[in-house]
Amino acid sequence: MTLAEQHTKVLIIGAGPSGLMMAAQLLRFGVQPIIIDSRKGPTDKSKALAVQARSMEIYRQMGLVDEVLKGGKPAEDLRYNIGGKLAARFRLNIMGNGLTPYPYLFMYPQNKNERTLLAELTKNAVPVYWDTTLTSFTQNNAAVEAIITANGAAIKITADYLIGADGTHSAVRHILGIHFNGDTSTQLFYLADVVTDKNEDYIDLHLGDDGFLSLLPKPEKNSYRIVGSLPAKLKDAVDITIDDILPLVQKIKGSAISVKEVNWITTYRLSHRMADKFSAGRCFLIGDAAHIHSPLGGQGMNTGLQDAYNLAWKLAGVVTGKLYPRILKSYANERIPVARKLLRTTDRAFNVLMSRSWASRLFKKLVLPGALSFAQKNDKFKLGFFRQISQIGINYRHSPINLHLSQATHIKAGDRLPYLTLYDEKKQVYTDLHAWCTKPGFTMIIMGRLTELELLSFARFITHFYGAGLNFFYLPASEKNQHIFDAFEIRNGHIKTLVVRPDNYIGFMCDSTDIDIINNYLGNTAGLIRQTIN
Repeated sequence: MTLAEQHTKVLIIGAGPSGLMMAAQLLRFGVQPIIIDSRKGPTDKSKALAVQARSMEIYRQMGLVDEVLKGGKPAEDLRYNIGGKLAARFRLNIMGNGLTPYPYLFMYPQNKNERTLLAELTKNAVPVYWDTTLTSFTQNNAAVEAIITANGAAIKITADYLIGADGTHSAVRHILGIHFNGDTSTQLFYLADVVTDKNEDYIDLHLGDDGFLSLLPKPEKNSYRIVGSLPAKLKDAVDITIDDILPLVQKIKGSAISVKEVNWITTYRLSHRMADKFSAGRCFLIGDAAHIHSPLGGQGMNTGLQDAYNLAWKLAGVVTGKLYPRILKSYANERIPVARKLLRTTDRAFNVLMSRSWASRLFKKLVLPGALSFAQKNDKFKLGFFRQISQIGINYRHSPINLHLSQATHIKAGDRLPYLTLYDEKKQVYTDLHAWCTKPGFTMIIMGRLTELELLSFARFITHFYGAGLNFFYLPASEKNQHIFDAFEIRNGHIKTLVVRPDNYIGFMCDSTDIDIINNYLGNTAGLIRQTIN
C-alpha cells in the first residue's frame, strides 16, 4: 500500500511492540493513526521473551488474551545453579495467585506480540507502511509537519501529534534534541535461539567461575534461548557460531547439551539509558526510544507496552475532543518515575550478577541461594516480589490526575484496580472488577446501598453529561461480595465511589456519592469534557 500526502490525527514512527500497541489502543478509542517503520517488515527474531501479568491484563481488556495464551506458556520455575549443581529453586507459575488471572511469567516472544497486534490492526484496516523512513519534521502550536521517504520519494504528512516508538537509535528523539543519558556495558554477551534435546519449562540460571549462563524456555517444543557472557578470547570474533560457545556453555552448566538447530545467534552489549524528557511540544517518546536497560526480569518490552497503554487513552481523548489537552502532561509525570526506578533496579541486579569481586562471589554462592529458598516459603515476600516483577505493583498515587478522598489506606487513587472476583447481582453471574472495565472510557463503580431514586439520578447525570465516556456499575453490599468491601475498607452501612481510568488505574476514590464532588473530579482533575446530550 502506498502512502500519500495527507493529514492524520496521530503519526507513529516505529512498528515494534510499543508502536503497534499504541496504534491498537488508539483504535479502541476511535482514532485511526498512520504507523510507519523503516524495516522491510515485522521481525522474525524472538527478541524479548516474556510477557508480564500486567501486559496480559492489557491483552485481556483488548479481547486478545486468548490468542496470546494459545501461543505461549508459563515458565514453571527458576533454578539457580552454582558450579553445575542446583543451589535453589523458586516457583514462578503460581507466585501471583489471587492477584491476577495470570499469576506467572508468560513466555511469549516479541515477534509473536508483534504478530498479534499486527493482526488486530489489519482486522481494523490499519496498515503498517514498511520500508518507510522519517526524514525530518517540524512542529508548531497547531501541528507537526513530517517528511517521510518511501520508494525513493519524499512525502509530506501533517499530524496533530507524533509518537516516537522508533527504538534505541530514535530519529524522533534525535531531531527533538532530547538527551539519552546513561552508558553501555563493555562486557559482550551472546544470545542463541536453539532447538535441543531438552524439553523443560523452567528457567535454568548458572553462575560459575567461567561466567554467567541462562537457558530460557521458548513456547515451542525443545526450543530454548541460551544467553551468557562472551569470554575475552572471543570478543574480537566477527561471526560467532554455536560451536564457539557450546564448550563454554557445557563447562558452566556442568553437563552436555545437544543443539540440533540454531535459529538465531548474535552478540550484544547492554545499555542503560533514559531520555531526559518523554515529550516535547506535540511529540512523545515511548518504549526503547525513551528508555533501555538490562533484560533481567523481562521488563523492557512490557514497559514499552505500558507506555503506549498510558499515553494512548489520553491522546485519543484529546484528539476526539473528549479530554482537555492538559491531560497529556500526565504521561511524562506518570511514566518517567517508572522508567527511572526500572533502570535503577535492573542496573543494581545486573552489576551484582556480573561482578567478579570476592564480596559478590560470596553473596552469589552463600547468600543468594538461601534468600531464594526463604522467598519460596514466605508468602508475603513472594507476593511482594511478584507485584514488582509483574508490574501490577506500579502506581501513580502522586499523579495530578488522580484524587483520593477516602480514609482507605491499603488501596488508594492512583493504584491499579485490584483483580477481585465478584457476584454481579444484576446479571446473577460471577465475574470480576477488571471485566467491568473492558469498555473504552472511564468507569464509575459505586459500592454500598443506593435507593432506586439515587440510581436513577446517577444514570441521568451520566447520560446527560458524559454519555459513553463514563460507564457505570453498582455493587450493593452482600455476603458474596464482602471480600471486596473488606479490600476497600468499607465499613458496614457505608459507601464508596470509584472512578476507574481507561487504563484500569483508580483515578478517584471517595467515601461518598456526592455528584458535585464526582463531577469536579471528572472535569477539573481528570480533564473529561462534559458532552451535554439533549
